[in-house]
Amino acid sequence: MRTLDIIEFVVARTEPVQAQEVANALGIPMSSMSYLLSTLCDRNYLVRDGRRYSPGPGLLRLRTPEASLSLEDRFAPMLRAVRTELNETVSLFGLDGWDARVLVTEASGQSLRYAIDPGERRPLHALAGGKALLASLPDDELARYFRESVRERFTGRTLVDEEELRAEIAMVRSTGFAEAREESQSGICSLARPIVLPGQPICSVSIAVPSVRYTDQLRASAKALLRHW
Repeated sequence: MRTLDIIEFVVARTEPVQAQEVANALGIPMSSMSYLLSTLCDRNYLVRDGRRYSPGPGLLRLRTPEASLSLEDRFAPMLRAVRTELNETVSLFGLDGWDARVLVTEASGQSLRYAIDPGERRPLHALAGGKALLASLPDDELARYFRESVRERFTGRTLVDEEELRAEIAMVRSTGFAEAREESQSGICSLARPIVLPGQPICSVSIAVPSVRYTDQLRASAKALLRHW
C-alpha cells in the first residue's frame, strides 16, 4: 500500500519531489521511505535527480491514456496527501449549475471536523471552493451568474452583494486563493484554490477547518500545500 501511495503521490505532482516531502505527506517513516524509493527507482517506476524524484519510464507499462482519467482519479491521491499532512477535511469541487458540487472528499480524522459527502452541493457564493470556481469563470459567464443566481445570506460574513463578490473574485484571481471565515467559534473556515486544466471542466480544491483550529500557522501550511496544485 505504501508503494502505491508513493507512486500515486509523485505522479499527481507537477514537479519533482524530495523524499522528506513524500514521507511527511504520506506519514511514512524515512527508514522505510528510503528503501521503497530505492526499489521504485531500480524498477524504473521513479527516476532520481539529486534529491528529487519524478515519474519514471517504467510507468508507461501501466499507463492509462491521460484523456481517460477523470478529475476524481487525477486528484484523489493529492487530496489524501493533504489530508494526511494537515488532518483536516479536503475536498475537490466542480461546477454544477450555480452550485459547487463535491467530486471527492477526504475527511479529517478529528472528532470536530467539517463533514461533506461526494455529490453534495453548496451555493457558490457561500464557501471558498465556490468562490474559487467563480474566479475561474470567463467574464461573460460570470455576468450571467450574477443575473441568474439567488444568493442567500447564511452568516454575517456571507457576501451576497454583486460589487462585494466581484471584489472578492478579483482578489482570488490576483492571489490564487479564496477564503471563507465564519464568525462563530463553532463555525468552519475554508481556504481554496482554483484549478484550470486544458480540456477539463473547471474545479477547485478546498481545505475546511473548524474556526477553533484555523490558526495563522495552519493557514500558512494549507496555503503552502495548495500552491502545488
